[in-house]
This record gives sequence, structure tokens and C-alpha cells, in this order.
Amino acid sequence: MGHQDPLVCGHNGHSNDEGSAPPTSRPRFPIVEAIACDRRSPPSEVLSPSFLSSLLLYFVTCKKPLETRPLIKIVILAAQNRPGKSARSQNRILNRLGYKTQHMDCKWLSQAVPYISHVDSRMVRISRCATSSLSKLNYMHDSDKLCMKRLDHKDWLAPNEMLKIFRNVRNPELIIHAFKKAARRIDYRPSEELYSLLIDRLAYSRKFAYVEDLLDKAKCEKCRLSDDFFYRLIKMYGNVANHPDKVIETLIKMPDFNCWPTVKTFNYVLNMLVNTRQFEVIHEVYLSAPRLGITLDTCCFNILIKGLCDCDKLDAAFSLLHEIPKQGCRPNATTYSTIMHYLCKHDKVSKALELCERMQKNGCHPDTITFNILISGLCKQGRVSEGMEFLKTMKLKGCYPNSGTYQALLYGLLGAKKFVEAKDFMGIMISEGVKPSYSSYKLIICGLCRENLLTDAELVLEQMVHQGFVPRMGTWKMILTCML
Repeated sequence: MGHQDPLVCGHNGHSNDEGSAPPTSRPRFPIVEAIACDRRSPPSEVLSPSFLSSLLLYFVTCKKPLETRPLIKIVILAAQNRPGKSARSQNRILNRLGYKTQHMDCKWLSQAVPYISHVDSRMVRISRCATSSLSKLNYMHDSDKLCMKRLDHKDWLAPNEMLKIFRNVRNPELIIHAFKKAARRIDYRPSEELYSLLIDRLAYSRKFAYVEDLLDKAKCEKCRLSDDFFYRLIKMYGNVANHPDKVIETLIKMPDFNCWPTVKTFNYVLNMLVNTRQFEVIHEVYLSAPRLGITLDTCCFNILIKGLCDCDKLDAAFSLLHEIPKQGCRPNATTYSTIMHYLCKHDKVSKALELCERMQKNGCHPDTITFNILISGLCKQGRVSEGMEFLKTMKLKGCYPNSGTYQALLYGLLGAKKFVEAKDFMGIMISEGVKPSYSSYKLIICGLCRENLLTDAELVLEQMVHQGFVPRMGTWKMILTCML
């Protein structure tokens, strides 16, 4: 009598005539049988638990006879104890076949549970992690069943108890079904907190199609929703769903819910449209401000000026700058800095300096960001000495330079090939508590070596190591080349 596999005969390895017969419902899996028959290596080296789970899930989803599938030979070869056929390579084979273990559907996993029980424990050991995942799945399923039972029960549910039920619903597919059950109850009381919870759950599971139904339901129930609710909803449409059309539609429909948007919500919509370059609709949203009861502020005009600069409409940006005082607002440092940044970016530093003078005449004092923009623009044009003067000026005006200020001046010195001055300026940076970057050290050492200033290069190298940077092979090669 030939060898009988325990997966086919029984857990003791006897045939059906000699030992206890297995249950008639036990399925036959040729792939598992073929792998289990490999006795050349210990069972722990034959299969990994994750590979077994993938294999079992594949059995569940198969509709054609397994014997006709070319996957059988591949899996058998992958399971054999050969060089390069580790657990990772086994998983990689399934990934190449379009089966990714990282994204298993919970429903498939629950269907695979009965099949795992048919595998001989002596052949494959299910890891603690795998059993933990299955127990967590069972817990989630039981939790959802308990929540649905509580909604079916006739006991009175207070609003906080209703919220607790929906917080415990794990399956996003059940959210809407559970809400419909709750809405039919006598003790149902619509609230903003409940709708916020439902929409957050739907957004997390990317079920955006149901959000509109919830809003229509809230409108029919005349549920009072605040500006904070719509602000979060607009952020969800903008950041998570990436639906700018829904953002605008939600903003315009807010008065239908007896809720008027604040300038914070209005400015967020404008800023999102500018960042996503939806320039064709920004003007329409801007014109809707009076109808929505919005009183425009300086932040709103700053966003509009940024949008005009992004689409290269500098004249329109200056026109809007003149219009701001007529609207009862005053331009601030951000307003002027936005236009200065555009001017410096397009090599119009002189006009940016003129705008800075005009800004101060109008009683608006520049901040650190304003000075950084001007210093960076001057250094890019090789006017490093003027940039140094601005560094002194900003200190006199009470603006503290940051790492961006020093970095712009340092790269300006390096661009002008003033490596010795850059070395000295780096010492000033460190004394001010600003740590230079690795690339800054590398560029200074490279420049000093090219000028054959080996002593200065060694000092910078020591300083570099003292700051915690490890010189790489290219840096050592430059220094050694300079020494030869």
C-alpha cells in the first residue's frame, strides 16, 4: 500500500479502512497535499503561515477545478526547500500572480477559517499573529452584531448611547443600514454630533456617495448644523475626496441649512482653489461673498493676490493691492511679501526693493519672511554685499534671522566663489545657533580645495565632524587630491 498523506487520510496518517475516517465534508486540496508530501525538510521550513493563508484564500475564490490551473506547479516549486525559495519568495510569487496578501478582504479571510482547521497541525504551525488577526475579525463581527441588536431592541436609547453604538460599528458597510434603523426609532433625535460621526466614518472608508444622502436627510429633519460642521465637510471634500466642485457646492448651499459661512470657511475654500489652480472659478466664488454674508478681510485678499501671481497676472495683483484699502482693510506684510516673492522669482529685485520702501511708507513693517525674500533675490543676482546689509538692517528693526536667512547668504557666497568668506560666515552661523547642512560643508570644502587652500579646508572638515556629519568618500578624495 502506497504512502497516504495525513491531509487526505486523517491526522494519524492511516487510510480510511484502517483508521478513523475524516469528515465527509473535508475538501481535497491537491496543492496542499503535494506540498505536505515533501518530507525532505522540517515542516517549519516548508510553508510560512502567511503563504498558507494566501493559498487557502486562493482555494476559496477558485471557481474552476484546481487541477487545470497552471498555478499548481508554481506553488509546489515555491514551497520546496530550495535556495532562493524562502517565505518571502513564496509571497512574491503570489504577488506576481496578482494576489497580494497585504490587502486581503475580511470576507475572504472569514471564509478561509474553516479550511485552516483541516490542515494537520504537525505540518504547518499557524502563527500567533495569524490567529490574533482572526480573533480580531471575529471580535469586529460580534461587535457589529451587538450594535445592530441594540438598535432592534425596544429599550429607550439616550443620545449619548446612540452615539456610542455608532462609534462601535466597525464595518463601514453597516453604517448607513444602522442609521436607517436608528432613524425609525421613536427615541431618535438628529444631532450635529451624530451626523459628524457618520460622515467621518464614511470619509475614512471613502464612501463619499452616501454623504449627500445624509445631508438631504439632515435638511429634511431641519437639523441645526454649525459652521464647524460644514468646515470639516468642506475639508473632507477638498483633502480626502479631492472634489473641488463639491467644495464650492457645499459652500453655496450652506444657507439652505440656516447656516451662514464664516470668513474662515470662505477663505479656506479660496485657498484650496488657488492651491489646486482652479483659477476659472475663483472669481465667481469671490463675487458670492456678499450673498453669503461674508465680510472680506485681509487674509482673503492675500489669497486672491497669491492666485493672481500664480497665473502671472502681476498688473491685476497690483490693482487688487490698491483696492484693499477701499474695502476697509489694510495690507499686511504677507500681502506685500507675496508680490515681492513673485518679483524676485522673475529677476525683478529692484522693483521688489521699491515695493518694500513703499510698504514701510504706508506704515507696514517688514517681517523675517519679507527680508528672507529680498536677501534670497539679491544673492541670486550676485549682490551678496547688499544681502549682508539687509541682514544688519533686519536685526536693527527687531527681526530675528532664521536658518533660511543664513542659508540664502551662505549659498550666495558660494555662488560668488567667495569660499573663505563663506567659511567665516559659517562660523557666524554656528555662533548664532544655526547648524549648516551637509551639502554646505561639502561645497565649501570643494571650493577651498579648488583654490588650494588646504589649511582652511582642514578647519572646515574638523568643524564638519564636530557638528556630527560624517565625510563621505568624495570629500576625502578632494582633500587628498589637494594634498598631492
